[in-house]
Amino acid sequence: MMQDSFNIKLYDSSDTDFLDWTDSEDDQYAKNFLLPMIKNGTSDYINNVKTLLMILKIDDLILPITINDAEYENSYVCSPYTHYISYAVEELKTIKNPFIELILAYLIRLLGIVFKFGKINKTVHINNWLLSTNLYPTISHKQIEKITEFLIQRFPEHSLIFRSVNNYTDKEFLNKFQENNYQLIPSRQIYFLNKDLIKGKAKWLIKKDFKLQEKSGYELLENKDFSPGDIPRIKELYDNLYLSKYSYLNPQFNENFIDLALKNKILNIRAFQKAGKIDAVLGYFFRNGIMTTPLFGYDTSLPIETGLYRMLSAQLIKESEKSKLILNQSSGAASFKRCRASEAQIEYSAVYCRHLTLYRRIIWSILEFTLNKIGLNLLKKYKL
Repeated sequence: MMQDSFNIKLYDSSDTDFLDWTDSEDDQYAKNFLLPMIKNGTSDYINNVKTLLMILKIDDLILPITINDAEYENSYVCSPYTHYISYAVEELKTIKNPFIELILAYLIRLLGIVFKFGKINKTVHINNWLLSTNLYPTISHKQIEKITEFLIQRFPEHSLIFRSVNNYTDKEFLNKFQENNYQLIPSRQIYFLNKDLIKGKAKWLIKKDFKLQEKSGYELLENKDFSPGDIPRIKELYDNLYLSKYSYLNPQFNENFIDLALKNKILNIRAFQKAGKIDAVLGYFFRNGIMTTPLFGYDTSLPIETGLYRMLSAQLIKESEKSKLILNQSSGAASFKRCRASEAQIEYSAVYCRHLTLYRRIIWSILEFTLNKIGLNLLKKYKL
């Protein structure tokens, strides 16, 4: 166990038993989520995530951090190379122009060689929950400064990254990063449900989705309704959509993760069941007034007229309204979300690399310049 004058402590699998957990909702959530993964290893729960998971405690905040050196096959949740190279090449198919796709794929792969040379994956991610979207507690300007100084001392050869920050819910947070000399690097286009825009056609479409759900004949299940026998089906539905249809670079949750999510209540899981068979599922969590849904899937073999995606979307809106939460809908299905009053925003990774060697700083600057000057236009145009 390490400690410095800033009252920051870093815990790993050897000393998490000494961590002083409070009874706060955030602390108990972190305990239920993180301790099993730290003790058993992250790949026991997410097949394509190999990382050293530790806990950083600063004042009353508990923040998971992940440490990597290379691991280029990891999911993007702890691999900048996967996010900006492997995933970017896969997303080129949305351009639907084979010639442009070919040229861009060549350039991106060439950039990938340069990035490996610059050790882009030698990183420490802070507040990394290994999910598509990280939600943040309130962190002060001074705490960001202390965290940065502490981690630079502990990991002098690693860049520092906070994923999943945006202007819609985290504008002040973004300013704090810039004041602490972090670079803001665009990562993807995401969507927030803007309740002020729920009128006219959007209101009509959402009402239709609610009616579809009511008349579908499906029964809504909650966490308490599931049995261990449902776990393989929940995983299968997630795999159908997030892996087979979208990308195997997304987190590959296995049955241990679903079991943990149910037993330790790290996700609020809802599912639609008919005739004893689950056909659609979602799992969300919330923090600081914002909710997001890392688990989402349905039986893609059923006819589109069944409307399972629409029913899941309607259920998310109901859950957010019931708990008065801002709904972060993540990326994808842009047209569907825009038609239902969602607002597009750019999500960033805040990166600190001033302590690294010149050539590694140049690599991050190339990425920052390329994405802010060129990538943002592509993200907006093709809704990547």
